[in-house]
Amino acid sequence: MDQAVPLSLGEEITARIDALAAISATPDAITRVFLTPQHRGAADMLMAWMREAGMAAHLDAIGNVCGRYEGASSGRSCLMLGSHYDTVRDAGRWDGPLGIITAIACVADLHRRHVRLPFAVEIVGFADEEGVRFGSTLLGSRAVAGTLDRRVFDSTDVDGVSMRDAMAAFGLDAALVGQAARARGDIHAYLELHIEQGPVLESEHLPVGVVTAISGATRLAVSLDGFAGHAGTVPMALRRDALAGAAECIVAIESLCKSDEALVGTVGIIDARPGATNVIPGRVSFTVDVRSASDADRKRAVTDIARRIEAIARRRDLVPHIDVTHESGTVSCALWLSSQIGDAIAAEGHRILTLPSGAGHDGMAMIDITAIAMIFVRCRGGISHNPAEHASVEDVDTAARVLLRVIENFRPVGP
Repeated sequence: MDQAVPLSLGEEITARIDALAAISATPDAITRVFLTPQHRGAADMLMAWMREAGMAAHLDAIGNVCGRYEGASSGRSCLMLGSHYDTVRDAGRWDGPLGIITAIACVADLHRRHVRLPFAVEIVGFADEEGVRFGSTLLGSRAVAGTLDRRVFDSTDVDGVSMRDAMAAFGLDAALVGQAARARGDIHAYLELHIEQGPVLESEHLPVGVVTAISGATRLAVSLDGFAGHAGTVPMALRRDALAGAAECIVAIESLCKSDEALVGTVGIIDARPGATNVIPGRVSFTVDVRSASDADRKRAVTDIARRIEAIARRRDLVPHIDVTHESGTVSCALWLSSQIGDAIAAEGHRILTLPSGAGHDGMAMIDITAIAMIFVRCRGGISHNPAEHASVEDVDTAARVLLRVIENFRPVGP
């Protein structure tokens, strides 16, 4: 009988991506949110794979899946690899799990070859990055960084269940979450492999890229107050139409953000009241999301957006209200570690492309205790947070070989 042909790293990882994707609260798209039975099933599967790879594995106090592959001598500081295993609702299968499963495959390869490094390798599958259930993101990584705001334990989900009670039902104690925190000296660096969630790598015909920074973001809640009136009786010149004013504001925001290729701006939600076909809208609310890898550019753009909204409102006799609902600064990737990723990409025969991440990642929390870096993997059409999310076996294999090179040649030379 012929021996089975061993799977490539890409094939092995893709098979496991598919196996993990089967653990979902919904049949047609993946839904796996924090502290649910599906979340537990995924955690158990990941820990089993970690143990097969020669790692000691456990669930920490927040529900992160943690695996450790000891170095040549025990108790050494680690290179930490990770991503998240929760999802948005109706998600794709690659966002988050790719980073965890690829890291496990790399450690398994080291274990098969009996390779021990001068440092330990730890893999963390963060329990909640997306923030779907309790409205607060990066819960798992903030717990590891020791920066989790304990007020989140009193947050409730749509069914009125508090995070504290959900943790208890999961077998965790909110009072012990501090035990998940790691000391700065425990970790040489944090490295995450993730699908790009955008179209740049595809447009450049490259399988992988080096992330320079996780872009900062500002979110605004904007409302314009006009005056509701009858759609048939109020002349156009006498109207104070809040929706028409909002439309002009949205076009102005788009125009501003198009003028700077390093800037992106999005109006994602709009609500017009009273919301009747034959009534002029008297009040309109909308959101604005502005991101850039440059904090100075982002803040300048937010100021300019506010001025343009106010000017449009004055001209249209509307009353504007602008509130900042979220602000996070840019998180820069460590050049000394990013250069090691670049060396590995070049060694695999690919051109090195650097690019920022417009989406948030767990590195935004981990930067508080260690240096971070990221590897992006091409995804078809730049699609993410969607069942159509996809990465090819060939690209996954390339990414795994790059990550394995980085691990085996890692030099903890950062400041």
